[in-house]
Amino acid sequence: LQLVESGGGLVQPGGSLRLSCAASGFTLDYYVIGWFRQAPGKEREGVSCISSSGDTTNYPHSVKGRFTISRDNAKNTVYLQMNSLKLEDTAVYYCAADPVGCGRDPFEYWGQGTLVTVSE
Repeated sequence: LQLVESGGGLVQPGGSLRLSCAASGFTLDYYVIGWFRQAPGKEREGVSCISSSGDTTNYPHSVKGRFTISRDNAKNTVYLQMNSLKLEDTAVYYCAADPVGCGRDPFEYWGQGTLVTVSE
């Protein structure tokens, strides 16, 4: 069972990136998917979560209106579209899957992370 993130990189403030989270070895259909991030010296924080059906999403105030999570179960992939990026969005971003719900801590399966750097 594996989750693999991609799409990270270096972007200027105000720019956009789209992260992808692809699953192998299992189907994501019955899992909620969350995106989390951890900046150097800071605790990990959740930045979005999507229900297994895709009908429900949630975001913290820090990214609401700028980040959008979506899923394509046919491709076994979840996406995080990040717009209007700020310096403080710099972090390693992880996707995670859980069979129970967005409120579970910690999620059951984790990817290895992808680095997003927002810099002038």
